[in-house]
Amino acid sequence: MRRTALATVVLVFGALLGACDGGAVAFADARALADGVTTAIDGKAAKFVTEVTAGTMRSKSQGQARVAGTGAALAMTTDFLGEPLELRLVDKIVFAKVPEAAREDFPGGKPWVKVSPDGADPFSQVAGGSIDQLAKQNDPARAFDQVRKAGTLVESGHTELDGVPAERYRLDVDMAALGGDLPAGLSAEALGELQGKLGKIPMEIWLDDTHRPLRIVLDLAPVLAASGAPDSSMARIVTRYSEWGTQADIQAPPPEEIGEIPAG
Repeated sequence: MRRTALATVVLVFGALLGACDGGAVAFADARALADGVTTAIDGKAAKFVTEVTAGTMRSKSQGQARVAGTGAALAMTTDFLGEPLELRLVDKIVFAKVPEAAREDFPGGKPWVKVSPDGADPFSQVAGGSIDQLAKQNDPARAFDQVRKAGTLVESGHTELDGVPAERYRLDVDMAALGGDLPAGLSAEALGELQGKLGKIPMEIWLDDTHRPLRIVLDLAPVLAASGAPDSSMARIVTRYSEWGTQADIQAPPPEEIGEIPAG
């Protein structure tokens, strides 16, 4: 009788494990994962919410992204230095909307300006790199380019995310292998200063049943720890994607609304 009861428990437990695992996942290594997701999202659009945590700092962005082989287009709002900022990324150019209260400080009082990480104007020199990264880090295709270049698959399996069946992948990303294509606003100079202290950083990815990303989590605690930051226990970027297949007509601002910032 005890054997029968034990066998029943083992069978039930095995069935539960099988239901959680669901068999093999679609991708066996980081390159296959990156290639498969890139194909699945090419030409499609989604909504996204990105939350950045670094010690006591919190920042949130939200908007829409349209993926294409020639480069993503994004329309988003974000917290920048504690103030809301509207950004667009079109044809690899980042446009920032000037807050109404500050437009009198810009030539012509026009509502939009181009932002460049290597621009000669004072605004780009002070904030260009940060704003450029804020926009581009929300491009899902860029995230999977980084996985392709520098990712190593550590663990994978089947799970649920917000009640939806999902595949979950855990990877290590070798920062040195990324070259100049660094995540999270990190500069090549900053990475150089951490040389020998920083190796790989963890990344987690959840995909839906058509291989489109649902959530991407990049753990930046090793970066803060390597830099000697006092509060490095919580530092990460979490991006949630939803409504894949949504219509997203993302255009650059009209030329007559774009102001030119004179070089300093």
